[in-house]
Amino acid sequence: MSGSEAPSPRLVAAITPGWLWAPALIAVAVLAGPVIALTLATDPARLAGALSAPGARDAVVLSLATSGVSTLLCLVLGLPLAVLLHRMRGPGWRAVVLAVLRIILIVPLVLSPVVSGLALLYLWGRQGLLGGALEAMGLPVAYTPAAVVLVQVFVALPFLTVAALSSLEGVDGDLELAAANSGASATQILRHVTFPLAAPGIVLGALLAFARALGEYGATITFAGSVAGATRTIPLQIELAFNSADPEAALGLALALIGFYLFVIAAAGLAYVLLRRGREDRRAGRDA
Repeated sequence: MSGSEAPSPRLVAAITPGWLWAPALIAVAVLAGPVIALTLATDPARLAGALSAPGARDAVVLSLATSGVSTLLCLVLGLPLAVLLHRMRGPGWRAVVLAVLRIILIVPLVLSPVVSGLALLYLWGRQGLLGGALEAMGLPVAYTPAAVVLVQVFVALPFLTVAALSSLEGVDGDLELAAANSGASATQILRHVTFPLAAPGIVLGALLAFARALGEYGATITFAGSVAGATRTIPLQIELAFNSADPEAALGLALALIGFYLFVIAAAGLAYVLLRRGREDRRAGRDA
């Protein structure tokens, strides 16, 4: 059996202990149970009215717009970082710099959302290192949509960079070397060889970054606040509706957010399969 072929059902049964099913099914129940309960608690007849409320519409539009902008910024900033992390492998000072960059990349993934919000506040807030200077120039950041975008980029950028880096590590270096020997510049190699071959991971990372930005809550309310029409995203509107004794509106927005997530997951899966198949076809044509 080759590495690309799926094992036969008989082999799977022979090498898979039966007791694994018990904890696996419990894990599925733990993950799917809350979503099922949320869906069953929602009244479909009142769902449309809850989603059409002015506050809900504003939150949805703001969330989609800021998440889209932050995803584009993650692409602009994260792809160069992923390429450099991929290229900087080696001994000596390269290893030290690479380790530091990887730590910086991982920090937003493990920080508490409240700590992330405080860190952003002390950098971009009205009294922050950079925010104070921008405030003096008449360019406030805190409590504006720009603050929401900054939060989303901070928490979502690692997702795109890690996914892109993983895909870049699977690119055939011989193809890049052949392009360099043919006279292509470094930028041309990236554009025509590296990025097309790494496209599955890049697209997957972008969709994951969008989903992460769409659901950000803790750092947003800590740094950007909850200003209607400016910083009140879907998660913040859900909390406001729930605390205002309007559970139907909260449930409606929660289901809408889950729907967005499911759409992103489906798009990510489809894009990954199609792009991976295209990459394999190009490799097969090269081998032929």
